[in-house]
Amino acid sequence: MTIADSTAKTIAIIGGGPAGLAAAEVLSETHHRVTVYDAMPTIGRKFLLAGKSGLNLTHAEPYESFAGRFGAATAGLRPALDAFTPDDVRGWAQGLDVETFVGSSGRVFPKAMKASPLLRAWRRRLEMRGVAIRTRWRWIGFGADDALVFETPDGVQAVASDATLLALGGASWPRLGSDARWVSMLEARGIAVAPFRPANCGFDVAWSADFAARFAGAPVKSVAAMSESGRTQGEFVITRHGIEGSLVYAHSAALRDRLEAAGDADLCLDLLPGRSLEAVASALDAAPRKASFSNRLRKAARIDGVKLALLREIVPDADRLPANDLAAALKMLPIPLTRPRPIEEAISSAGGLRLDGIDPAGMIRQMPGVFVAGEMVDWEAPTGGYLLTACLATGRFAASGLLDWLADRRGV
Repeated sequence: MTIADSTAKTIAIIGGGPAGLAAAEVLSETHHRVTVYDAMPTIGRKFLLAGKSGLNLTHAEPYESFAGRFGAATAGLRPALDAFTPDDVRGWAQGLDVETFVGSSGRVFPKAMKASPLLRAWRRRLEMRGVAIRTRWRWIGFGADDALVFETPDGVQAVASDATLLALGGASWPRLGSDARWVSMLEARGIAVAPFRPANCGFDVAWSADFAARFAGAPVKSVAAMSESGRTQGEFVITRHGIEGSLVYAHSAALRDRLEAAGDADLCLDLLPGRSLEAVASALDAAPRKASFSNRLRKAARIDGVKLALLREIVPDADRLPANDLAAALKMLPIPLTRPRPIEEAISSAGGLRLDGIDPAGMIRQMPGVFVAGEMVDWEAPTGGYLLTACLATGRFAASGLLDWLADRRGV
């Protein structure tokens, strides 16, 4: 037996999503025995779903701006992000023979626009490096001597590990594996977990029955939205229940927090972001008085279709407003929200293991030898590649912390 073999340790990674696989990649470069356990029939199921509409790997904006997109968790995430930046994400993909490109919005995608080729190459490299991957192994808690207990196709099995890395995800899309079952197991150990909340989510709106029936599925394009998080331009979709889409997701954290704190929140729309209030008011005032309301808006402000219907829905007496007030409504139309859509529908989740319960190396303070990464930690990110980059970065960072912990224990 070689010296390397005599010092090899058994490491368990629970969770086969991006954070768990990123951790496995770092650990696979060592002589330790590494196994990834996942409850689902295949690994990376949420990763694959994200890739169906084009896998957004990261974002190409300047790094300081990128690193500041994580709100209150920015300081806690910064060491991991500094160690694996968006440029490093692109280099990592290149190492798997996956070419990337920067879209017009600054988002970075694989040229193939799919997740499956990258995931296949990633898994192949991990297995070539000796990483074992066990699927349909659901972690159900700790057993005697802190062994890891799993439900498997062959019954309940206990596994002893020298160090463990948990990357079990948050609470969105539970059918893909992120079902937050782990919360009760850690809380039973006295670990503080912030309640999960939907992030990057849609919202319910009390539409009239006629509006919902006529316009569900209609896109609202070329508008700007304002909330406590600022102003952004883009588009969203009317749904039977309310509103969804990238423009809504950009404001979802602020809107969710406002609803929780005050019980009400409005997403304010500028239906004419390219024109000033004064220009719109002047054009409306100059429109022929004999023209119908819809013709007046179409000719003076190019407002028709779903935008006109939105105006009528929110401001029923819009046709009686003077030009200045009508222009103000078009430039600041408040959509009153009632609640976020259920967390099961959300792209991601906020909440999870509290950052103050994790040491600077990514280890749970109350559980020596147990490290955490990814969405199960209490941070959230906007859409645009931020979530995936942070999952990759925290997985790698926690794996490095785990290796340092093992080295310290053997006095090296």
